[in-house]
Amino acid sequence: MAVEKDTPGKKLRAAVPRTSQGDFTLSPQRPGVVEAIRLSNEDRVKKLIPIRHGRMSASPFAFYRGMAGLMARDLSALPHTDLKVQAIGDCHLSNFGGFATPERTLIFDANDFDETLPAPWEWDVKRLATSFVLAARHNQLRETDARDMAVKVAASYRHSMYEYSQLPMLDLWYKKFEMHALLEKTTSEEVRTLLRNAIDKAEKATPQKVFYKITQSVMGSFEIADQHPLIYHPPELEKEKKHFKTFFTGYERTLQEDRRFLFSKYQMVDVALKVVGVGSVGTRCMIALLMNDKEEPLFLQIKEARASVLESFTAKSKYKHAGERIVQGQRLVQAASDIFLGWSTGSDGRYYYLRQLRDRKIAPDVEHFDKEVLMAYAGLCGRMLARAHAKTGPAQQISNYMGKGELIDTAIGKFAVAYANQTEKDFEVFTKAIRDGKLPAEKA
Repeated sequence: MAVEKDTPGKKLRAAVPRTSQGDFTLSPQRPGVVEAIRLSNEDRVKKLIPIRHGRMSASPFAFYRGMAGLMARDLSALPHTDLKVQAIGDCHLSNFGGFATPERTLIFDANDFDETLPAPWEWDVKRLATSFVLAARHNQLRETDARDMAVKVAASYRHSMYEYSQLPMLDLWYKKFEMHALLEKTTSEEVRTLLRNAIDKAEKATPQKVFYKITQSVMGSFEIADQHPLIYHPPELEKEKKHFKTFFTGYERTLQEDRRFLFSKYQMVDVALKVVGVGSVGTRCMIALLMNDKEEPLFLQIKEARASVLESFTAKSKYKHAGERIVQGQRLVQAASDIFLGWSTGSDGRYYYLRQLRDRKIAPDVEHFDKEVLMAYAGLCGRMLARAHAKTGPAQQISNYMGKGELIDTAIGKFAVAYANQTEKDFEVFTKAIRDGKLPAEKA
């Protein structure tokens, strides 16, 4: 009988047993929760920090979304294979969704890359699995269901990683999760209804609809309407408008030549500060309104790009410009990226990246997902993550390490439950600090 030869991936099991992927212990060097939050608030817009705290205080899952850096620290102190992929970094279930490709096909993919960096594959998988445990608990599902969703993420990732490791490289890079194809394949009528409604809504979302929703006419010209405290024109931004020509010139250089030509047909009309997300609150984020000679709008989101939370625990990015780090990571991972994705530097030396605002975006309404829908979503996210990692890392080694059995799935599920428990403890410390007046919080 032939003896199966050990592969590099299988040999890793001796140094990092697959069961150890389920272990979780806190490092003695871990900072206190309040201190970790204060560190994560460094160099954010001070007046927006209370809004950040307010959004994080909504639930343990919201807190989890805002503290990717704390989990990166915790993961770095645990056993890992050191098989590196282009990690998403802040890999939780709300950072996946639908959007339109340049060909205007709706696809499902990861859509937030602020923290992307080469890092061990397990870190993304564990963060994603834990987010499903927290979401299931938030939706008041049974504890066994919460654990099963984490296991589903891992199992879907494992099966898909094996499949993708066998694909020709070009086939893997061309692979997309098209929303209409997902609709046709699903057997659940409930999931079909949700997908159909999401697709219909996305296909009706045009730049003109966004235009009429967030702009106003002032003395014959258009501007972005203030919606305090989430969209507004701070005095310091008004003073910066004169520098935006130079800012956009730098941005144009990062676009393909054909897209640069298209962008040249638009002129900036207005720019306003916009508060976005949970973890991003307090960073400098703006929306810019541009229009062409036909008075057709183009909205760009301009987001401050900071060092990835992973850099302190892996290695510094090879890109000096944090905006370029995000854009190049996004282009590597996504099956298709926004044609206006690029980066630039502000007059104050801060780094930014740019993309279209709400380009037929489908944001999953996770808070209203029941067990059936959330479980299906766990499988889809695990499969998409495997494709991203197979494209950018040693797929065969990762697959061989995980193996064909359920051992690694169970371990990831065990970890996810343990880390969700820790997150809930951290959340209690955080909310107590708010009640005690140690951290300011404002709901918005």
